[in-house]
Amino acid sequence: MNKDLTVGNPQKVLWSFCLPLFGSIIFQQLYNIADSLVAGKFIGENALAAVGNSYNVTLIYIAFAFGCNIGCSVIVSQFFGARDFARMKTSVYTTLVASSILCLLLMTIGFLSCKPLLTLMKTQKEIMDDSMLYLNIYIWGLPFLFFYNIATGIFSALGDSRTPFIFLAFSSTANILVDILFVKVFRMGVAGVAWATFLCQGISCMLSVLLVLKRLSAIKITGKAVIFSWEILKRISIIAVPSILQQSFISIGNILIQGCINNFGVSVAAGYSAAVKLNNLVITSFSTIGNGMSNYTAQNIGAKKHSRIKDGFFAGIKLVWTLSVPLCLLYLCFGKNLLLLFMDQSSAKALATGRQFLWILSPFYFAISTKLIADGILRGAGAMKEFMVATFTDLALRVILAFVFSGIMGSATGIWLAWPVGWSIATGISLCFYHRMFSSMKFNR
Repeated sequence: MNKDLTVGNPQKVLWSFCLPLFGSIIFQQLYNIADSLVAGKFIGENALAAVGNSYNVTLIYIAFAFGCNIGCSVIVSQFFGARDFARMKTSVYTTLVASSILCLLLMTIGFLSCKPLLTLMKTQKEIMDDSMLYLNIYIWGLPFLFFYNIATGIFSALGDSRTPFIFLAFSSTANILVDILFVKVFRMGVAGVAWATFLCQGISCMLSVLLVLKRLSAIKITGKAVIFSWEILKRISIIAVPSILQQSFISIGNILIQGCINNFGVSVAAGYSAAVKLNNLVITSFSTIGNGMSNYTAQNIGAKKHSRIKDGFFAGIKLVWTLSVPLCLLYLCFGKNLLLLFMDQSSAKALATGRQFLWILSPFYFAISTKLIADGILRGAGAMKEFMVATFTDLALRVILAFVFSGIMGSATGIWLAWPVGWSIATGISLCFYHRMFSSMKFNR
């Protein structure tokens, strides 16, 4: 069901729109969590480290898929808010065509660069083969990743956050069951984990794309929509490229940090692999709510209802802080229990590493969630320069300080401490940009 985000109480509109997005990303993250959980429990610590090691490379591909998602989503939201349905459809078709070409290019590069990237991360010999195997299977599934993300972006642009939630609820649950089937019953090892994700995401992708096309066909326009437009591709790229660069550089930063972590041994890498999945579950959830803020902002800009954006900002902050309280307490009080889903008590060093990581980072979820809400508004308003500055400040600080702090302290603890420092400073920068933009009424440009 399509929903207009330009009418109604901003808080009620945002909460009803964003909460299903939050639920969707929880299930989306279950794909990666399930891979690590099954690898750690049913294969072993090395398999857990291998999947976690590969995960940092997969984030690069996710960055491109996410960029296509948000670029298409923001532009479609603007046209939907302005009731320009012909160009809205052209935006969708243009994204599908351009993304197909980009996906094929990334697949080619991926197969050629798989081993060099793993070598760059100082991947240990005992997990190199499994890491490569997991990545190669993952790359074959890139078309599913891309088109599924584009489909969910279109649903969000049309104000429908429930349909992606339903798809993900079923597919991620199925992924857990297929993971266990392939690994526990068929004894396929790390390959079974990768093929399970490939299969379940593929089915989810095909169904969601078919439903998007059906939904678009129900929106009547005069004549036929243009299949491809360079002018609209440029508009999409203005949003998508900075988002891709943001996520790509974060992924590259994570690869550099992973290389630093790997210096401390497989057990530390395994503990980090489990804990970072739990952390990313939270951060990605907040990012998705930030994406919802982008859709909300873009629709209201398209409808020229700029005054609703400030109300939406405070509603968004209230939402993410409401979620931050239980998530922070969960990780502080029950982090060990959650980590034991990925490993057993015999992995003492890995368990201690994961607990320390969660204890250091979780109190700062209030800061990073605030940043992501402000970033969502900046992106929805097209203020991509400001968005990029805040993002790269966070990334640069986290990478540089990870090496500096770990070198000074002689342990991985220094790496974990770099996160809250980067988050806190970047949050201040994002808020300054938001305040400056709103005060100068740049929303009216």
